[in-house]
Amino acid sequence: MPPITINPLLQSYIDPLSASEYAALERSLQAEGCRDALVLWNGVLIDGHNRYAICSKHKIAFATLENASFEAIEDVMLWIIDNHLARRSVSDFQRGVLALRKKDIVCARIAQQTVSNLNSASASNLAPVAAQSAGTREEIAQLARLSNNTMLQIEKIQKAATPQLVAAVRSGTISINAAATVASLPEAQQLAAVAGGKKQLQLAAREVREQKARTRAPKEVPPEQDGDLLAEIAVLQKSNAALKVENAALEQRIAALIDAT
Repeated sequence: MPPITINPLLQSYIDPLSASEYAALERSLQAEGCRDALVLWNGVLIDGHNRYAICSKHKIAFATLENASFEAIEDVMLWIIDNHLARRSVSDFQRGVLALRKKDIVCARIAQQTVSNLNSASASNLAPVAAQSAGTREEIAQLARLSNNTMLQIEKIQKAATPQLVAAVRSGTISINAAATVASLPEAQQLAAVAGGKKQLQLAAREVREQKARTRAPKEVPPEQDGDLLAEIAVLQKSNAALKVENAALEQRIAALIDAT
């Protein structure tokens, strides 16, 4: 069998299995063998990295399947992304990351093809570009089966979170919402929060939210609403004064009735 090549970039597209998941897969392969073929592209492994590692370790026989339909590594990346987005076991955070990666690949391809078309000045080459879409945030969120707000939080985590905080999100130690909040802190404070564990991360997120609430400017009333607000206040004050007069009259009647008895 020709040697199998591992591409670290392609391998990094997928979160590693947890210790318990890896152990379960290892037991299954040892007991039942490797029933699904490993998928290759020009000798590069594109699906089955964990099975390949375990089979190599225990000398378990496995089959390979060469997929020759890809023209470039970007095609492979998109295939891996779509393949894993369809799996139920992928976490919300990882689905969001994969969807954003797909957006980046498509954007890069559109930019590259646009430049190529402009250089060639060929109108016939413009159609493929128009047919593609980089995807709005709504489309990306739909692809990841997440809300727009969750996708925005994942983008914040990717841009500002330390690797340690990202690892905490991947492991489920902290929620996406809380991690996006903690990611707004300086690096040193993020590291301290992660080092303190789940409770410290939750505390850090709460403190950031409370700080933002304290510094948030009070909502101003638009100038055009000032007149309406003052008029409403005047009406309420007048109504309140009338109720006081009516209440006083009732008290006098009650007192008169008591005296009459």
